[in-house]
Formats: sequence, C-alpha cells, structure tokens
Amino acid sequence: FRLALIQLHVSAVKSDNLQRACGLVREASAKGAKVVSLPECFNSPYGTQYFKEYAEKIPGESTQKLSEVAKECSIYLVGGRSIPEEDGGKLYNTCTVFGPDGAMLAKHRKVHLFDINIPGKIQFKESETLSPGNSFSVFDTPYCKVGLGICYDIRFAEMAQIYGQKGCQLLIYPGAFNLTTGPAHWELLQRGRAVDNQVYVATVSPARDEKASYVAWGHSTVVNPWGEVIAKAGAEETVIYTDIDLKKLAEIRQQIPILSQKRCDLYGIEMKK
Repeated sequence: FRLALIQLHVSAVKSDNLQRACGLVREASAKGAKVVSLPECFNSPYGTQYFKEYAEKIPGESTQKLSEVAKECSIYLVGGRSIPEEDGGKLYNTCTVFGPDGAMLAKHRKVHLFDINIPGKIQFKESETLSPGNSFSVFDTPYCKVGLGICYDIRFAEMAQIYGQKGCQLLIYPGAFNLTTGPAHWELLQRGRAVDNQVYVATVSPARDEKASYVAWGHSTVVNPWGEVIAKAGAEETVIYTDIDLKKLAEIRQQIPILSQKRCDLYGIEMKK
C-alpha cells in the first residue's frame, strides 16, 4: 500500500494551516496514498509558549476537519500532533487517527515529554506545560497494524518493541527534531527501531522555518525493515510517497528470524498498562 508523509510549512495562523493540510491530504489521496500522515504540531507553532493558546478539546475544530477529509478521501489519516489537547485542566501533545469512514480510530498522547538541556545549543522543557500520556496506541488497517509514537517517543526502544509484540508492521512517529538533534540522531533512531523490530518506520516533520522560535529539522523519512532509507524529504514543504511492501517484510523476518530467536527465558519487555 502507498504511504504519504506531508511535511507541512506551519504558520501562526491555525485556519491557514488546516486549510493547507487538508489540501495536501487530498493531493496525496489523488496520487494513490491509502495511509497519510501529517507532522507533529501541524496546526500551531511548536513551543511551550504556544500550547495553551492553541489548545483544543477532542473532538474540536481541528479534529473535525481531519475526520471530514479522511472520509472525503476514504483514507487512513494520521493527524500528527494535530493540536495541544486540553482535557480536565491538563494539556497533552496528542495525535489522532481517522479511518475512511471519518471515525476516530486512535488517540495517542505523547508518552515521553521532551525535556532536554544541551549547553550552548538547545534547552527545551515540554513538561512546563504538558502532561504525559499513559498508553500505547495501535490501529488496524486492511493492510497491517500500525503503532504510534510522537517525536521523543522514538528514543525509547522498549516502546517500539511492545508495538512489535502487538503485531505492528509499521510505526509512525510524527516528530519535530531540531537543528542539534536532527542531524545527529533523526535517521539513526529510525534505522535502529526498524532493524531492531523488523518493521517499517516513518517519521513526519514540519518543514523547516528558519524564522520560527523552534526550527524543525525537516527530512521526513521512511525506513524499511532492512534499515534502508527508502524515502526522504529535504527541509522544504513537500509530500513524499513510498510503497510499503509487506512481502519484503515477511522475507526479511524469514531470512533473519530474530523475533522467534529471542531468549524470553532470560529477558523480556512487557506492557504494564
């Protein structure tokens, strides 16, 4: 099946972001994409100072638009971090997924909050305004099971292993790495998660905006289960496409059967919730 990743240029005007995003979703669908993903924070600037201002409840304006365009195009739509979600007085970094009938199939709240301090380069603390999610998120398609993470979640190999145990063959991480961590770790982490679990891994970034307070790395990417980069964007707004070959995935797992060779008598990763 064809996967499309929309590397959107995000402005400070929510309505413009929504309109452009929906237009690019329609374009991707017209080119045969069956699963389409938007980037992290697609309808608002990324930054702790913006989260409260742009927050919405779910369902709300942004998720309603996503539901409508998913149904119109009859696709599976991963809504990036569509919005900072407000619920019960707390804010979450939330990704929603809608099916071809417009129904919401999954709602993933970012599990691992992005709190880092690299002296002289970048300091960022999501936990100043956001609360963490407490669950894994999997949705079914006629093609395969898909596991969801958001940005910093990709650094935690255990999460990807759980998704592998749950039968996922594609992991999608809407994310916004920056100009420090992007060149160092963006592709490396994707290839690691793909090879470790013999799955396809897709990451979806906003386009780079040098004038923004937080400058995203861009370079949305798809990696196959062999660890090869099979599609990659530059820094500008674009849509990239790739065909997910589940036959190739099965062949790789047969050739190097690590999933059946794990020593579960010696070690294991388990889901607690």
